[in-house]
Amino acid sequence: MMELASPEAQRTARRKGFRKGLSGFGKLVLTAYAVLTLYPLYWLFISAFKTNEDFFRHPYALPQVWMKENIFRAWELGKMGRAMMNSTLVTMIAVVLTLVLGVLAGYVLSRFEFRFKKLVMGLFLVGMLIPIHSTLVPLFLMMKKIGLLDTYGALILPYTAFELPITIFLAIGFMASIPREIEEAAMMDGSGWWRIFGKIIFPICTPIVATITILAFLRFWNDFSFALVFINSQSLKTLPLSLSLFSDGFGTDYSLTMGAMAIAVIPTIVIYLILQEQIMKGMVAGSIKG
Repeated sequence: MMELASPEAQRTARRKGFRKGLSGFGKLVLTAYAVLTLYPLYWLFISAFKTNEDFFRHPYALPQVWMKENIFRAWELGKMGRAMMNSTLVTMIAVVLTLVLGVLAGYVLSRFEFRFKKLVMGLFLVGMLIPIHSTLVPLFLMMKKIGLLDTYGALILPYTAFELPITIFLAIGFMASIPREIEEAAMMDGSGWWRIFGKIIFPICTPIVATITILAFLRFWNDFSFALVFINSQSLKTLPLSLSLFSDGFGTDYSLTMGAMAIAVIPTIVIYLILQEQIMKGMVAGSIKG
């Protein structure tokens, strides 16, 4: 005859069953969230191959006829080759400047004590609170006076300036978790501050560098307002400006617009897939000290 389980064993079995059910529910919620997050991307790509009529009649279904011509026509009519080159050039230079200046400033502010340090950090904090679009008119007037309007610099410099505050604070948060004993050991071996930063600290900061890179890339790549105000020449227009060509005051060609948007979003997806592992590490940076 089987022996009845003890009360303690029954409680343990119930706890295990509860944890298993909770884990299964969590996976279900995460799966649903993933579907909701990825569906707009799926909808964008299937819409890129539809006719305008198919787009309105069957907005959520697969294309009845796959219109590959939409991609080629959008590329040609929107002059997207030149626009993509402009966006790539402006974004890459601004991202590099943001990383170099932001990570160096974060290192100094996280590792050194000096006079007016709190004031400097307060100024960067104020920079995070300024509404970016409220500066468009003053920046326009300033750039007009110094001759920067309608140049790459008209986008690169504001992009870098407005991204620096968040970059610096992310870098400070991550570097604060790096043990100072590493630097002390390197100094005992005769290393200077520049060598310590370049050979030790910066490689350790790879996760937060990846996070900063993707955040800055998304902001710069998708910016429309600054490019619209500061750029007039067709040869300097970026991708967001080229997308606006498919819409006017009388209507929008949705088949070409979706085709152009599908082209524009591909670099963002590629960059994220390359950096996703480091981004996940960077998002939890500073939460664990050690």
